[in-house]
Amino acid sequence: MEPQLEHTVAGGVATVVISNPAKRNAMTSAMWRALPPLLDTLAADPAVRALVLTGAGATFCAGADISSLRAPEPGDDPQSLAVRAEEALAAFPKPTLAAVRGYCVGGGCQLAAACDLRFAEEGASFGITPAKLGIVYASSSTRRLAALVGPSTAKYLLFSAELIDAERALRTGLVDEVLPTGELDKRVAEFTRILTTRSQLTQAAAKEFANGRTDRDAYWSEQALGSGDTAEGVAAFLERRSPRFEWTASG
Repeated sequence: MEPQLEHTVAGGVATVVISNPAKRNAMTSAMWRALPPLLDTLAADPAVRALVLTGAGATFCAGADISSLRAPEPGDDPQSLAVRAEEALAAFPKPTLAAVRGYCVGGGCQLAAACDLRFAEEGASFGITPAKLGIVYASSSTRRLAALVGPSTAKYLLFSAELIDAERALRTGLVDEVLPTGELDKRVAEFTRILTTRSQLTQAAAKEFANGRTDRDAYWSEQALGSGDTAEGVAAFLERRSPRFEWTASG
């Protein structure tokens, strides 16, 4: 099977699967290049209200395909491709969740960190490994990691290139939930179903604010006034029914 990014959309949730089983789902240059336009397409789809990133089989992603670093295609800079893919994922306007099994290492951990949330199965392993290869980890990726886990843990991961288990990842904030073996898919489906019933207006504004955007208060106030979501949410609460929010991040 050719290395590829597979995707499906069902029940308001887009699922993107990193598929390169022969190399533990390592990302090739072509896969890094394909991720931003795929995300653009899914972001523009009004049927998509949340996105799950996961890996095929028992591994999330073992990082970049090392062969692409040794013999890059003409005009390719694998690290720049990875950063562009990471930034596109971080900028996705709807909630994103990484569902992690097995190895989540290097570029795989870079992608997981760019998601809003990370759920992992027991036995998962996490690591940032450029120190094993003599690679300078991108400044944007380093800042995102440090913001997520704190400077000390970020330095531990980057200086040592050692792997940590899911429980330690949970304690440091790299992971939000750890699930028993066999329970990850069920929990991800349950949680993303909850996300699809909530106000996209609230989610989109909260995502921007949490990510450090501080110049859009007026914009979001205007969106809230014109959306009808607040009125619908209050009415649904008083009438003891599920709300029907209409504002979409797809416009």
